Amino acid sequence: MGLMIIFGLVAILAGYGTLSALKNKNGLGLLFGAGTFLVFGWFTIMTILKNGFPTGH
Repeated sequence: MGLMIIFGLVAILAGYGTLSALKNKNGLGLLFGAGTFLVFGWFTIMTILKNGFPTGH
């Protein structure tokens, strides 16, 4: 469950990086940032929907 939290943080940072690459007109950074955001974000959302949010027991 800790892995899901880490992947969520990676998705948030990738979203920030994507916006930064878009602002700086960096095409390759935009491609990799958006791809990372979509993959890690999708994994995080689907894990929360399937297993629930970790309670920390």
